Amino acid sequence: MNVIVIVADSFRKDHLGCYGNSWISTPNLDAFAAKSCLIDGAYADSLNTGPCRTSMMQGRVNFPFRPWQPFERGDLPVAEWLWDKGFTSALITDVYHLHKPGYNYERGFDERVFIRGQEYDPWILPGEVDEDAIEEAFERQFKPSDVSDKTGRMSQMFRQYLRNISVREREEDYFCAQVCNRAIDWLATHRGEDNLFLWADLFDPHEPWDPPLEFKEQYNPGYEGAEIIDPVPSEVEGYLTPEEMANVRALYAGEVTFVDRWIGRLLDAAKQLGYFEDTMIVFTSDHGEPLNDHGYVRKHRPWLYEELAAVPLIVHLPGEAVGERREALVRLSDMAPTICDAAAVEPMPNVHGTSVLPLVRGEVASLRDCAITGIHCQSASIRDGRWSLLLPGGSGANELYDREADPCERNNLIARYPDEARRLEAQFRRELEALG
Repeated sequence: MNVIVIVADSFRKDHLGCYGNSWISTPNLDAFAAKSCLIDGAYADSLNTGPCRTSMMQGRVNFPFRPWQPFERGDLPVAEWLWDKGFTSALITDVYHLHKPGYNYERGFDERVFIRGQEYDPWILPGEVDEDAIEEAFERQFKPSDVSDKTGRMSQMFRQYLRNISVREREEDYFCAQVCNRAIDWLATHRGEDNLFLWADLFDPHEPWDPPLEFKEQYNPGYEGAEIIDPVPSEVEGYLTPEEMANVRALYAGEVTFVDRWIGRLLDAAKQLGYFEDTMIVFTSDHGEPLNDHGYVRKHRPWLYEELAAVPLIVHLPGEAVGERREALVRLSDMAPTICDAAAVEPMPNVHGTSVLPLVRGEVASLRDCAITGIHCQSASIRDGRWSLLLPGGSGANELYDREADPCERNNLIARYPDEARRLEAQFRRELEALG
């Protein structure tokens, strides 16, 4: 069986209609979910962008052992494992972190396509464009934060983004469109072949939240305030007005709908080319995005609340579990074992994850009793079927939440249920010991 993995960076699970969202339009991914198995209970295990992809590609929970870093010589990415089994593969991405010198995320892929210019990629250099025009756009769209220490760095990085998009003329020039079109081309080139592995990795809807105009206006029509497409990672209080924050949420929603359009075109092409009959197709994200859910915007703090740790996971397995839903705890380190299972190759050695295909097929009701998430040397969390324990949360101390009664994790119950917190913390430490 062939394998297609589609990753959209920073894509909040609760912004998809198939996960219950009622105000954001995601018709293409919703339609894909209706033909696939939707898993509710998937969590990133090693944040952020780089560590998460290392976890997905290795099948290992890495946050207890290493920070954001390149692949090491002794690491085994799933693309190398499949290459050794005779698979033809491609990595097509605009995630510029993946092509930074020495990071080696392309290891094992036969073809590597890097779309340049996303976010703060040093692609178009100062002096190569009209710097007066860049400065004018900067003054219109950038707002410094007096309550964040990141303003100076972010101001320079945002200018780089403005240079990168200065050559953009049409929708097809947007980075996510380029990734999807190149992925479509690759699928067309290899139509009818067996043992194919495509990893299409989109940086959107990661900030800057800068979709075409129709999507910018879709969720906040008539807004006349500052269009802050790339807010400084910051506490919201003392930085953004309520109107500005509402527009930031609308911009992110517009970005989600724009990404849905282009992923839809990729999925439509895959169907027309016959891949839905013999290919496992997976859609997921590396993490979510804080939008003032707990008082901050962007990943300003390493607090692993639901809006950051939870991810969508939709698995299309030809002829199986069509339109079905599984509520079970899954980790993104399950990705590599799932790919190997679908590809019918022997399992990779030394993995922490497990294939989700028995769950998809209904052969098992669950894969594990808990899911852990972490950022190396900063924070961690553990979730079971009901409870979440953050180590620590935004208060600076451990926090406990009852997700059945409080799915957005707003009411800290640790003082009321200390025994539950101690139980989960003990389970967390057993999980770490099991990782070796």
